[in-house]
Amino acid sequence: MSSEESLARAEQLLARLESTRGELEKLSQTEDADRALEILGELAELSRAVEEELQRAKREAEEEAADARS
Repeated sequence: MSSEESLARAEQLLARLESTRGELEKLSQTEDADRALEILGELAELSRAVEEELQRAKREAEEEAADARS
């Protein structure tokens, strides 16, 4: 996967994260604590996935730059 593909994947994950955060915000007006906990778990997973993609993109960009110098 190229660094551009990793960045695109990170952007998709960020969009899902924002959508899920919006769902949590709407849910805060209700008293469904169980669903709120589920959404918080989803947010944590998405945050980790975004971080992984960004790290992957960084590594790949560094590798691509090193290859270009060679």
